[in-house]
Amino acid sequence: MDFMFFFNSLLIGAGLAMDAFSVSLADGLSEPKMPRRKHILIALCFALFQTAMPFIGWFLVHTAVEAFSAVSAFIPWIALLLLSFIGGKMLFEGISEMRCMRGESQHCDIKKELGASTVLVQGIATSIDALSVGFTIADYNLAEAAVSVLLIGLVTLVICGVGIELGKRFGTRFAGKSSILGGAILILIGLEIFITSFF
Repeated sequence: MDFMFFFNSLLIGAGLAMDAFSVSLADGLSEPKMPRRKHILIALCFALFQTAMPFIGWFLVHTAVEAFSAVSAFIPWIALLLLSFIGGKMLFEGISEMRCMRGESQHCDIKKELGASTVLVQGIATSIDALSVGFTIADYNLAEAAVSVLLIGLVTLVICGVGIELGKRFGTRFAGKSSILGGAILILIGLEIFITSFF
């Protein structure tokens, strides 16, 4: 474990965390008054998934390469469906909220809170492509793989914490438009994961 090992692990972590950062930003936008405890728990959720997925990928490479290869083709589709579903839900809520603010709707009891199930689905959707990182660290032994994925998780934790904070600050300014923007961001991330899988 030399300097390049740590440097590469940090770079991989930063690259993998970009989707999670964007979703964290969207989460902050959709819930600008999010309590600090929830803020930390959401960032931890993303970090845990980004830690687990590469390790699962590494494990599969060492135990069930053929099975992993068969499943990996569906990863972009799964990410697209999950993020589109969550993003569409946020768009719907944002449009409903805007209608309420304009007095165009009588059903104005929309809660601006992210539920645990939504955050878990986001964590899975943004980290599922990290399974393939198991191939890039396939030559690592168990200790090296463990250290590498822990560094990836740590980088994700910091980046997502920053993303949520930025989203919260901008979300307060955007008021009712924040859920629409957040939902659009999630759908775009899903499309980006799906489209880039063909290149």
